[in-house]
Parts: sequence; C-alpha cells; structure tokens
Amino acid sequence: MLAKRLSTLINQSGLTVSAEQQAQLVELVQMLDKWNKAYNLTSVRDPMDMLEKHILDSIVVGPHLQGRRFIDVGTGPGLPGLPLAICNPDKEFVLLDSLGKRIRFIRQVIHSLGLTNVTAVESRVEAYQPEQKFDAVLSRAFASLQDMLTWCAHLPAEQGHFLALKGQLDEEELKAIPAQFQVQNTVVLKVPGLDAQRHLVQVKKVD
Repeated sequence: MLAKRLSTLINQSGLTVSAEQQAQLVELVQMLDKWNKAYNLTSVRDPMDMLEKHILDSIVVGPHLQGRRFIDVGTGPGLPGLPLAICNPDKEFVLLDSLGKRIRFIRQVIHSLGLTNVTAVESRVEAYQPEQKFDAVLSRAFASLQDMLTWCAHLPAEQGHFLALKGQLDEEELKAIPAQFQVQNTVVLKVPGLDAQRHLVQVKKVD
C-alpha cells in the first residue's frame, strides 16, 4: 500500500526517483512509524500521511539544491535531510539536532538503509563548528527566519546560502531579517496530496 501510494505521488510530482530509492523511502516511513510509537518523534501518526507530509514535502526541495555539501539544522527525525539524502546520493548531508532520541533514530536509519552520504550530529546549532562549511543550510519547521539566519550565520561557505522551508509566506517575517542577509528568491513548492501552502525561501549573506 505505502509503495503504491508513494509511486503515485512521485509520478504526480514530476520528480525522478528510482525504484531502489522509493523502497528506501518506504522503509524510512516504516521505521519512523515504529519508533514514533515509543519515542514520539513526529505528531503525524499515520504512515500514509507521512508520505505526503514528510517524504514528498522534503523531496520537492531536491531540484533547488545547488552544490554538494548541505546541513539540515533542527532536523527533528531527519526531515528534510534523510529523504533528500536518499534521493541525492551524489550529495553530502549533515543532520543536526540537539535531541538525543532524534539523532539515535537517524543513526539507526543510516545503518539500516546503508546510507553513506549522511552524518548525524547531536548539538545545538550555535555550538556546532564544522571544519568544512556548507553550500546550503536547510531548515524545515525551524524557528523564525530571523532566528535561523542569526544562529546559523557561521555555517555556509563563502558562496553558500540558506534554504528555509516555510508554509505560508509572512511578509513581516521576510522584512525582519537582519541587514547582512538578503532574500534571493521565494519559490512556491507543489506537494502532491498536500492541501496546504509550501514555500522555499532562498537567502544569501551580503557584505
């Protein structure tokens, strides 16, 4: 059931996801469902709903990823990082969260699915000092845009940028971003099966 539904949603999205990747995405949902009963990792309880609200909602960002190294801050149970890593094996992802149970779940998924392009890090974002900076800093369901930019300002490489996944766009929130940042682009994301607004906000640091 899950596999068939996922295949339908992916066809509607126009994305290219291999059969092997789709199988991994289904396994991710099954693991999330199982762990969720014990550890309460997400408020979405139904695996069918997870396909739309977590998997598709994450992978629609794929076409907008420029570069090779990405960090997903406040990743929760690995969203959007895990689905994006599964669908983009040529890119590297660091998944960062301060809650141990979430990081333990992500490490279990990495192990079970044999993912070689994901690193899970348990840390507060402002305390994390990577040796190598990132082409883009991703966040979904993170604090306000202003907080994200302030706390994560040290993470992008010189030409790197920020990608914030948002529901409805709040003009006041966009206006309130600190002066050293600039909104480059806002993209309307179409998520099959999801009856809600989704946007991607691309922000760059300016001198």
